[in-house]
Amino acid sequence: MNYLLLALKGCAMGMADVVPGVSGGTIAFISGIYENLINSIKSFDITAVKLLLKFRIKELWQHINGKFLFPVLAGVGLSVFSLAKLMTYLLEHHPISIWSFFVGLIIASALLVSKQITKWSFSTVVAAIIGIAVSWWITIATPAQTPETWWFIMLSGAIAICAMILPGISGAFILLLLGKYQFIMTAIGNFDIPVILIFGLGAVLGITSFSHLLSWLLKNWHDITISVLMGFMLGSLNKVWPWKITFETYADSHGNIHPLIESNVLPDTFETITKSPAQIGNAVMLCALGFMVIYGVEMAARIVVKLKEK
Repeated sequence: MNYLLLALKGCAMGMADVVPGVSGGTIAFISGIYENLINSIKSFDITAVKLLLKFRIKELWQHINGKFLFPVLAGVGLSVFSLAKLMTYLLEHHPISIWSFFVGLIIASALLVSKQITKWSFSTVVAAIIGIAVSWWITIATPAQTPETWWFIMLSGAIAICAMILPGISGAFILLLLGKYQFIMTAIGNFDIPVILIFGLGAVLGITSFSHLLSWLLKNWHDITISVLMGFMLGSLNKVWPWKITFETYADSHGNIHPLIESNVLPDTFETITKSPAQIGNAVMLCALGFMVIYGVEMAARIVVKLKEK
């Protein structure tokens, strides 16, 4: 049951990671596996390489906390590969509903993360404001048109994976800013092995190096780090606001049209400009559902902990 629960948490992380504006790190945080995940990833070091070269697989498995890491990563991989096409379809055909759901997810996640701060102070408040400002700026940055060469795909993987393990900072949205979201989602959906391998190599290099820094920050500056992460979540709400007006679009290398410059508007303004229903009822229900899902995961995690203690 423990392996199954870890795999389900990994699936939830993978679902979040394929959506621009939502972070898999957020799911890891509120499901209680965040610091364990960071420390497990950090264990991919020189010692792990030496154990691998000497084929001491059992010791390597223990060193990298394989019993924890494998089911989580398996869940992430399964979810990403199975949901890549579904998420792109939902974002294209049901944007208000899906974005409303993610608003609820993020608000609930930020509230739960705030409980991890042991003591609020001037420095933690400033850290939270800085996190909000940085995340907000990222959401209003304009997506770029970038090359599809191997080195840039690898670089995109390294940058995106670092964002994916930060609560509130969406790795998928970083890919969007780099102009590679649709390209990578298409490659995953079509099982384009060369692109997936290059992107995956960049992700491995990025996450193994970044996890050391993040682990150090959580150990030595816990409350300030948590405050910044909570700010990241709140700032990302600007990206997932359901009602948007597109002012300018761009075409990717495959001729597909994507939004370039968007502006958030109120539901009645959305109806006036687009002549489309604002779907306020659906939006409210799905936002509430997203909120309850997060608290449901958190309650399930508490129950599992209590059962283990017994």
